[in-house]
Amino acid sequence: MAVTTDIVQTWRQPRAVYRRLFGIGVREDRAIAILMAACFLVFIAQWPRLVRTSQGIDLPAGIQAPGLDRLMSYEFMGWLMVWPLALYVLAGLAVLIMRVFGSSVSGYGGRLALFWALLAATPAMLFYGLLRGLNGDVLPTQIAGSLWVIALVLFWVQGLRVAAEQ
Repeated sequence: MAVTTDIVQTWRQPRAVYRRLFGIGVREDRAIAILMAACFLVFIAQWPRLVRTSQGIDLPAGIQAPGLDRLMSYEFMGWLMVWPLALYVLAGLAVLIMRVFGSSVSGYGGRLALFWALLAATPAMLFYGLLRGLNGDVLPTQIAGSLWVIALVLFWVQGLRVAAEQ
């Protein structure tokens, strides 16, 4: 199925999508492609906030606004170079913790569960980024950010549960 279709279906039936993804077999190339796509979309979600910051909006008085090119460079480096490595470490730690408690989740299963959860939750992150750029850090923006975090955690937990069944 198309990735966009799987993302929409993950919001309705995450376990069915995970079963289909795990049914394909161990595909590290697919896992890293999912991770990089998710990180790129999260990077794009940051653009409205970065524009707002480069214009000096929401900065304390006396702080000079950095240039947009500088902010974009830092954000790109963070989301496409540093965060993928951090997410690999986080997935590995989750697998180790689950094994301590007697689960049989494979390393690939733990990685795919986290990476797909991040990709499937990006629509909420894109919405949060848009609100953050338009409204700043106000209550509706914080609610949208909370929705993204909750979706990410719920999808990850469902993915780990399916990975443990494999």
